[in-house]
Amino acid sequence: MSIEFLLTTLIIVASPGTGVVYTLAAGLSRGGRASVLAAFACTLGIVPHLVAALSGLAALLHASALAFEIVKYLGVAYLLWMAWQSLREHGALKIDAKPDRRSARQVIVDGILLNLLNPKLSIFFVAFLPQFIAPAEPHVLMRMLELSGIFMLATFLIFSLYGLCAAAVRDKIVGSARVMTWMRRTFAAAFVMLGARLALTER
Repeated sequence: MSIEFLLTTLIIVASPGTGVVYTLAAGLSRGGRASVLAAFACTLGIVPHLVAALSGLAALLHASALAFEIVKYLGVAYLLWMAWQSLREHGALKIDAKPDRRSARQVIVDGILLNLLNPKLSIFFVAFLPQFIAPAEPHVLMRMLELSGIFMLATFLIFSLYGLCAAAVRDKIVGSARVMTWMRRTFAAAFVMLGARLALTER
């Protein structure tokens, strides 16, 4: 396992994106357990992209403008829906001092869908991982699975850290109605910006 791969993975995973925003929101709105569940869900959302890369579907997604655009705009629509939910009085991401009634299943479903509907992840596995596999590697599939496993582990650990740090300051935040309002607006704006960035993404 090269240092270059580990450093690149850490930079990519730690960079603010959809998964980070969702995990932070889960930690602030629902506590530590929910933030870890959100991190786990975002990690699970990587699996279909890995399967797509291994099966050649990612190459098709990269080659087909229509397929790419369909998946991309489904992702944009879901991000905008998450933004709307965060602004609703009883929305999914509403920061509330009362215990959250949403099921762990829904937290996981949202996290998986957010990563699943990002076509760039599949192309990422096609373009990124092969750079760290030697041309003479006799077991390419096993090597790619190994690198993917490290990437997914880093995703889970870093996202969990983000979420748990957010959960640690949750009590101070939920005690202020003004801060709660601005946090909901901030998360809504973040999801809108992420949706706009995805909409402008090219293959």
